[in-house]
Parts: sequence; C-alpha cells; structure tokens
Amino acid sequence: MIAKLTGTLDDFGPDWAVIDVSGVGYLVHCSARTLVALGVRGDMVTLHTDLQVSENDMRLLGFADAGEREWFRLLTGVQGVGSKMALAVLSALTVGDLRDACARSDAAMVARAQGVGPKLAGRIVNELRDKAGAMPGGGVGASVTSGISQAGSASADAVSALQNLGFKPAVAASAVAHAQAELGEDAAEADLIRVALRKAAG
Repeated sequence: MIAKLTGTLDDFGPDWAVIDVSGVGYLVHCSARTLVALGVRGDMVTLHTDLQVSENDMRLLGFADAGEREWFRLLTGVQGVGSKMALAVLSALTVGDLRDACARSDAAMVARAQGVGPKLAGRIVNELRDKAGAMPGGGVGASVTSGISQAGSASADAVSALQNLGFKPAVAASAVAHAQAELGEDAAEADLIRVALRKAAG
C-alpha cells in the first residue's frame, strides 16, 4: 500500500494533483483544502495517501496531513459516503470544524458540503459522534483560510465574489489561491476573479 508520497507538484485540477516522484507521475485525488496547501507547480510536496481498490478501479487519495486522512477513513466508513463525498466534506469543513460538528451532533454544519443532504449529514454525525473526541482537530483547514485572509484585500474580495456567484467557500478559496499563485501576490482583484472563475469552472 502507498502510504506517503514526496515529490514535485507537476500539475493539478479542481480535485486532483499529479505528484512527480523520481519521474513517475502519481494522480492523487485531494480535497480543496489540501490542494491549496500544496502550493504551485514545481514545489516539493509531501502527501499522506490512502489507496482504494475496487473491482474495476484503483484510486489514490492524498491528504496534507495524517489527521485529514484519518477523518477521510472515518467518513468513508459511514454508509452512503464514498471517497468523492468524503473529499467534499473535507473541502467544506476543516477537520476541527468536522470534529466539533460530530461532537455536537450539528448535522447542519456537515450539510454545507456539496452533495450532502440533511439525512446523510445526520447519519455522519450520529455514527462519528463517539469517535470525534479521539480524532485530531487541527491540520490544513485553518492554514488555508488564514492564507487567503492574509494575502490581501484583493484575494479576500475575489473569494467573496466567487461565493456570491454560487461557488462553495472551499472551492472559491482554492480557485483564488491557485489564481494568485499563477498571477503573483500583487495581482488585481479583477484579474484574480477572471482566472479563479476559469479554474473553479474547469
């Protein structure tokens, strides 16, 4: 089993990254928060991974820290939650928010994730409530939010603009972070929005 990858960030998309490890490119599916934490193309990165094998598919999932990976494994243990749904939850909520939501049985918070309805959100918090206290609650989520807010008013306003257009907060933050990495720290708000829209819609 592949437990960790260390290599160069070769490429990325809305929910995936390619990590070049000694000339071999690994396609890794990630949450939006992990993608933002990876940085820009050419950066040296480390991902904690989970390999899922089914009858007709093999999928490698990547996480910025071991805590996010543990929450992913818990989430996919809940009936009705596949890998795509688990990544959606981890894109919408930090692991700290998820832990707190489960501890408080706050299904409404979990239902913020793309594609998670009230019934499934209730099942998630009910099944994971007793396990939440022993799980990590720090990790990549907080750093993503703070990174956007510290990057300057242009990026913060760009994130807000994308949210007003209907994009989920984590998707908006991820798209703007990637746009800023491409355009530079001094990019204007209008340019950030234009590039981020292309990335979010792609």
